[in-house]
Formats: sequence, structure tokens, C-alpha cells
Amino acid sequence: MIKRAAAAAIGGALAVGAVPVVLGAVGFTGAGIAASSLAAKMMSAAAMANGGGVAAGSLVATLQSVGAAGLSTSSNILLGSVGSAFGALLGGAKKAPPSSPPAGPRAEGDLPGENVPQVEPPKLPLSSEKHEK
Repeated sequence: MIKRAAAAAIGGALAVGAVPVVLGAVGFTGAGIAASSLAAKMMSAAAMANGGGVAAGSLVATLQSVGAAGLSTSSNILLGSVGSAFGALLGGAKKAPPSSPPAGPRAEGDLPGENVPQVEPPKLPLSSEKHEK
């Protein structure tokens, strides 16, 4: 239980902390979109698709807004909650049991029931035999 709670806390913190780092790394900075970055290529593609301007509310505009001003408190709470849920889910995942050893030649007596004597079932009379009266 403690392991899952710790994983949830770490997942939430990582989710909230990673957003500004990732956005800055792709070029959405506080000073604007960095030249020759992935963000610049996204902005160029969005502008060409919209006749020369980036539409308000588009993905590029939203990411630039978050890159410049950061996330709102409610967005951080939502992001932290989702990160916590994933952290708890992954932190509580059970590992797969180790695989069984490969099958190979077995020594005599390795199979279960191999050394158990077999009892023959009783022989029933054949239907062609006539019973004496």
C-alpha cells in the first residue's frame, strides 16, 4: 500500500514538473517560439494551413500560451491527478512470475505418477457369451 502511494505521489509530481521542461525543450518558451525548433515547424505548418496566421485556440497557440505563462492552478491539479493515477497504476502492477525452466530430457521417475502401479479394470463378459441358467 505504501509503495502504491509513493508511486502515485511521484507520478503526480513528474506529470506537473515535466510539462514546462518538455514544452521548453520543443521550443515553446517564455520569450516566444524558439527559432529552428519543433515548435517553429509546428507554427509554420499551422500558419500555412490557415492562410498565414495561427488560429486562436489551436494546438500551437495553446502550447505557446502554456510555455509562456505556465499552467493554471486547476490545470496543474488535473494533470497531477492524472499523473498520480498512472503512478499508482504502474506502482501497483505485479511482476510476471518467472518462466518455468525449458523442457529437456527427463530422468526415469521424473513424471508424476510414473512409479505408481497400474490396476487393471475388471474384465466384463462379452455379449456373445451365453449365460448358463
